[in-house]
Amino acid sequence: MAKLLNERFVSIKVDREERPDIDSIYMQVCQMMTGHGGWPMSVFMTPEKVPFYAGTYYPKEARYGQPGFKELIVGLSNKYQQDPDHINEVVESVLGALTPQDQEGPQAKLSREVIEDCFDDFVERFDGKYGGFGEAPKFPMPHSLMFLLRYYKYRNDEHALDMVVKTLDGLAQGGIYDHIGFGFSRYSVDEYYLVPHFEKMLYDNALLVIAYTEAYQITKYDRFKQVAEQILTYILRDMQHSDGGFYCAEDADSEGEEGKFYVWTPDEVMEVLGEDLGNIYCHVYDITEHGNFEGHNIPNLINVDLNRFADQHNLSVETLKSQLEEARQRLFTYREGRVHPYKDDKILTSWNGLMIAALAKAGRAFGQDEYLKSAEQAIAFIENHLIIHNRLMVRYRDGEVKNKGFIDDYAFMLWAYVEMYESTLELLYLSKAKKVTKNMMDLFWDNQDGGFFFSGSDHEELLVRQKEAYDGAIPSGNSVAALQMIRLARLTGDYELEEKVQKLFNVFSDELTRYPTGHTLLLQSYLLTQMGMKEVIVLSSGNDYDELIKELQTGFYPEVTYLVSSNQAQLAEEAPFTKDYQMVDSKTTIYVCENFVCNQPTNDVDDALSLIKKKDR
Repeated sequence: MAKLLNERFVSIKVDREERPDIDSIYMQVCQMMTGHGGWPMSVFMTPEKVPFYAGTYYPKEARYGQPGFKELIVGLSNKYQQDPDHINEVVESVLGALTPQDQEGPQAKLSREVIEDCFDDFVERFDGKYGGFGEAPKFPMPHSLMFLLRYYKYRNDEHALDMVVKTLDGLAQGGIYDHIGFGFSRYSVDEYYLVPHFEKMLYDNALLVIAYTEAYQITKYDRFKQVAEQILTYILRDMQHSDGGFYCAEDADSEGEEGKFYVWTPDEVMEVLGEDLGNIYCHVYDITEHGNFEGHNIPNLINVDLNRFADQHNLSVETLKSQLEEARQRLFTYREGRVHPYKDDKILTSWNGLMIAALAKAGRAFGQDEYLKSAEQAIAFIENHLIIHNRLMVRYRDGEVKNKGFIDDYAFMLWAYVEMYESTLELLYLSKAKKVTKNMMDLFWDNQDGGFFFSGSDHEELLVRQKEAYDGAIPSGNSVAALQMIRLARLTGDYELEEKVQKLFNVFSDELTRYPTGHTLLLQSYLLTQMGMKEVIVLSSGNDYDELIKELQTGFYPEVTYLVSSNQAQLAEEAPFTKDYQMVDSKTTIYVCENFVCNQPTNDVDDALSLIKKKDR
């Protein structure tokens, strides 16, 4: 096959994680030509890099009416040589479809209706039995859950919260979750969240940490905190480079079989745990002789109620949980002796930004300094290894750094810096957030129409310079940038950033209005502007504001930004709008403002909290 390809084509293999810009362009072409996309993807193009044929998986030989890869190579090669007119027609058609068209007529103007449309669509597609939305395969889509949590805060609609709780419980009970070593797989092939595609991705786990942490902030359900902390146990144990950065992924396969590392037979469980504990574990985690996955078993809690099981076996729930944890640890130790799945040890700037943001949020919500230390180590790794000539780069592996960063790299690092400021209250992170935002604007902003291009102005020229807002498994750079720029604008008083976000909304308003559930992180930004944002400024003379900051850090206040400093001049340097704010009676003074219109300053933490929690509608 390689010989055949090399005789007739110049073959180029692209790692889509290293070159998401190339992947994005040619995936769009594939979808236009075939009506669907996916990987592996094969694209046949002219020397000018314009595609004339694209598709996803092809078998080696023809079967089931599908062409074989061999005949495709020969046929396309012959077509290219013998019928250049047809090839030129296809090429012109592709170029016409890819070239951005001038907007005819006004763009759809965003209104609150798009928020309600998005919510209604989730209600319609919600699986009330197992959680999640739509039919199999089911992806976690944590940013959709984050939208619903904000909708709950906005509308106080219990159904929004119920859908999130049911989905997070379903995910944590299913086989998509690794009940022995922790962490989530990419997606479930069924509606129950039972059988996963066993690959574990850094970005999924980072976003799920955020979703579980935010759900805990609202509900105070310990089970959500436990899952978030378990995910981070897995990440810090298995996915962190010794110098601080985080690896990409773990493969689905080991020893040539998907899931082999993760599945069990009852005999294996009994061998490790003994009969008594083994029986309990097998009953609770659905380990049976006939199996639930190709004759083997994926541990899960889908059909078990621990309280009822404990009652039926004359155990207290605490005793049962203690026994199950002992079993888990012993099974984990045994499983470590198996052949591990391959680890993709690339360190990607963008995905690291997401994990840093997750660690920062969990660190402040749970009061865990170790998470903040790990986040600081990861930031140091990025800043030491992945910035060259003041330019963020895409990836690091074994000392090699490659490719100039894309909008995702900048936007996700901005998210990391903003979360780190809110967790540590160190103004240095505000300064870094402002710097990365300026660089992001200089490199990616479309000065003509608004919005961020995917690749920078200093990047090699490709077929087209794309702008994306769709929030797939990973939210788009435009979505993340918009949300973090709003937060940064409120933290620093930079009105121009909010004006830029408004332009970004205008650029993507048609897409958002047409398909709101495909843009849930971008929609969070718009929702935030409708919630009545508040700014809290604390001029400190000691630690007498701890109760206030603890509430803001452990509670769910996406609409509130807060600045804290004992050094007025230093604070005004990063947030110039605070320069005229003064302490009252030489005591810690708290300003609570809404859209920069401030209430009377107060020295009383309880008064400040009541102003923060007060709703005007």
